[in-house]
Amino acid sequence: MTSLASALDNALTTATELPGGSFSVGEPYAVQREVVDLRLARGETIAGVKLGLTSKAKMEQMGVDSVIWGWLTDAMRVEDGGVLDLGPRIHPKVEPEVAFLVRAGAIAAVAPALEVIDSRWLDFKFTLDEVIADNTSAAGFVVGSWQPVPDSVDRLGVQLILDGEVVQSGSTAAILGDPRLAFAEALRLAGTLEDDWIVLAGAATAAVPVGTGQTVRVEVEGLGSASLKASS
Repeated sequence: MTSLASALDNALTTATELPGGSFSVGEPYAVQREVVDLRLARGETIAGVKLGLTSKAKMEQMGVDSVIWGWLTDAMRVEDGGVLDLGPRIHPKVEPEVAFLVRAGAIAAVAPALEVIDSRWLDFKFTLDEVIADNTSAAGFVVGSWQPVPDSVDRLGVQLILDGEVVQSGSTAAILGDPRLAFAEALRLAGTLEDDWIVLAGAATAAVPVGTGQTVRVEVEGLGSASLKASS
């Protein structure tokens, strides 16, 4: 076990921040797996995978030309309309996404989704290797009702609504041009996708901070909505 994996796990369990640049990352995906294995050792199970940097703007910002990925566990899941406990979070943000349900290694259904991100790095500032090691800032997710996959999911309107006010608007086209390409990337990167796993395809808009008492909802054209309420 690397010292970085231990430090990231401690940051997770104590809701404390780590200063960037204070650790040698080495192989970031190896560290990420160690971090996730510590969660599994505490009784969590893998629920799926998530992609990051799926927009051209994010790729350019981070100086990369490909997506990154991380793991979802059952402990990260918040039921649709349920409560997100902010107690164990450091500086949580939410972003609107599209989720896919896996069956036989393929897309079986699609749903609107919210991802909660919460970097363990100080002030939400990190290098590419640092965010990969930190399981791509994965902290929680909500999935709405599963729907049959429509003929096209590449130009659906997306709104992120905070306490009844639209705070971000975008399109599923922001997710690699077509979220189904994100699913293909998830399969390529993870190597295998198990039945009933969830794939979060990536953010359709920028993330926004969420605080105690706030209600967050995503609406995706033709797919419906998903929501959570934040509580301390």
